[in-house]
Amino acid sequence: MTHPEFRNVAIVAHVDHGKTTLVNAMLEQSGVFGDHGEVTDRVMDSGDLEKEKGITILAKNTAIRRKGAGRDGNDLIINVIDTPGHADFGGEVERALSMVDGVVLLVDASEGPLPQTRFVLGKALAAKMPVIIAVNKTDRPDARIDEVVEESQDLLLELASALDDEEAAEAAEQLLDLPVLYTSGREGKASTENPGNGNVPDSPDLMPLFDTLYKVLPEPAANIDAPLQAHVTNLDSSSFLGRIGLVRVHAGTLRKGQQVAWIHYDDEGNQHTKTAKIAELLATVGVTRVPATEVVAGDIAAVSGIEDIMIGDTLADLEHPVALPRITVDDPAISMTIGVNTSPMAGRGGGDKLTARLVKARLEQELIGNVSLKVLPTERPDAWEVQGRGEMALSILVETMRREGFELTVGKPQVVPKIIDGKTYEPFEHLVIDVPGEYQGAVTQLLAVRKGQMVSMGTSPSSDWVRMEFKVPSRGLIGFRTQFMTETRGTGIANHYSDGFEPWAGEIKGRASGSLVADRTGQITQYALTQLADRGSFFVEPGTEAYEGMVVGANNRDEDMDINITREKKLTNMRAASADTTVTLAKARNLSLDEAMEFCGQDECVEVTPETIRVRKVILNATERGRARSRAKSMNK
Repeated sequence: MTHPEFRNVAIVAHVDHGKTTLVNAMLEQSGVFGDHGEVTDRVMDSGDLEKEKGITILAKNTAIRRKGAGRDGNDLIINVIDTPGHADFGGEVERALSMVDGVVLLVDASEGPLPQTRFVLGKALAAKMPVIIAVNKTDRPDARIDEVVEESQDLLLELASALDDEEAAEAAEQLLDLPVLYTSGREGKASTENPGNGNVPDSPDLMPLFDTLYKVLPEPAANIDAPLQAHVTNLDSSSFLGRIGLVRVHAGTLRKGQQVAWIHYDDEGNQHTKTAKIAELLATVGVTRVPATEVVAGDIAAVSGIEDIMIGDTLADLEHPVALPRITVDDPAISMTIGVNTSPMAGRGGGDKLTARLVKARLEQELIGNVSLKVLPTERPDAWEVQGRGEMALSILVETMRREGFELTVGKPQVVPKIIDGKTYEPFEHLVIDVPGEYQGAVTQLLAVRKGQMVSMGTSPSSDWVRMEFKVPSRGLIGFRTQFMTETRGTGIANHYSDGFEPWAGEIKGRASGSLVADRTGQITQYALTQLADRGSFFVEPGTEAYEGMVVGANNRDEDMDINITREKKLTNMRAASADTTVTLAKARNLSLDEAMEFCGQDECVEVTPETIRVRKVILNATERGRARSRAKSMNK
């Protein structure tokens, strides 16, 4: 019996560098969709939020079978892992790397390698994986292919030098003979020859890419005749099969109906072994899973029948139950409190999941498939501290729960500090900013108050843009993006990645503006908004309901102000000199979830429902808020 050859690869790229589009073209040219199958744009981005935001959130795998392309005429199966490009989803990337034997670094022909690819590449080089550079979008009019190749090689050599001496020398030697491809994912073409700036690769298809993957990537170090060892790397669910575990088979053969040793871990990290049965075995064909009778070492498959299977578990031979190393990810850097909706309007926002029991169950469900997330109890029985890699990762979770019908109270994002030798350390970020030269001073000043330290600065010889690099505390970037886009008139580009932990940097001043807070419950009137228009900008419109403690706008001054937003005009029999209808109000600023979380102050939180997003004070009553501030001041003294 002959077995196919395997190549397992992860495609790594920054956000919007064309990774998912390239995978789409690979699937289409491999014949996965059939002659009459409908080819969906960005088929790997299956989630609604992924399609809306244009980013990959969850790592997904697909299998491309090329008949007779392997050794001795055997079939070649290329398992491709489509990884997220944003640093906040680094846990997904780390998990994906445990499934593959090499990576393709996809870089934009104009933008080059951006900061958030460093994290993944560093992990790949530490694991001694081969790297293939693919310069994508070569047909961009502003392409600079030679410079981008040089920048990518410099980045890899810099990451290699950061490894241990012996590993660094080995990685650097490997990188000297790095293969480079030139691709256009949109056109579905690849070449080993530089097509020149602004040109599509001179090739009819992606065959050079497939050939390079086969030649450069190593065959999985897997022994079909050895005792079974399969690693659980991802989880899914089905209404028919229940929980599904995605496994990489490292040794032996996995069969449907087989009795296996299931090696799993409890909350304290203690190892336990039980006997389990593989009720259903599924192989990946393209983007779908199909029933299979067996899967051999080197392949990736899905199993069902083990109700409590978790990421990091091992399925092993009953007579030789040897566990594989657990999957570990870096510690979370940002946390926020998520609890039930406690506002006076709870239950009126279109949600049907309102209780603490449902919120807790949903957060526990998220823990099953998200290895970079932690959920901790708080002093309140109806709220939990959720820790993750960054603001975006946590906001994606909240937005997903909101669309599922939950009504929530979400606290302001905070950093997760560490105590090392009795001293407090906090996470830092390496921030890279590209802006037109005229905004250089404004950006420098903006980061100075956030404890940012400039590492380097350079100008582009072909434009007036400036690239600045900073080392800044993670908490200094909370709420930074909105101010940054305002200061640079929407032209600036900011990217960052984790830069380890450093001693606590000291106090960072919050936002410059205070909040306009409703001092009573009622319907907002146009008359009140008109009278208060010079106090600041508003988030609400006439006719909407407000309650005491609800933040209705941003104050022009750096202090909070309680206002009567429901005030009505007194009716008299005197004729007005001008009609009220001539008064025009500035358009209300409707905050998105991300904007609301950024605006939120230390004593504020965000009310999230399927229909509305509101910022509110944690303590709604103004008198009680004043007492709380007085107690805090006395304690600080």
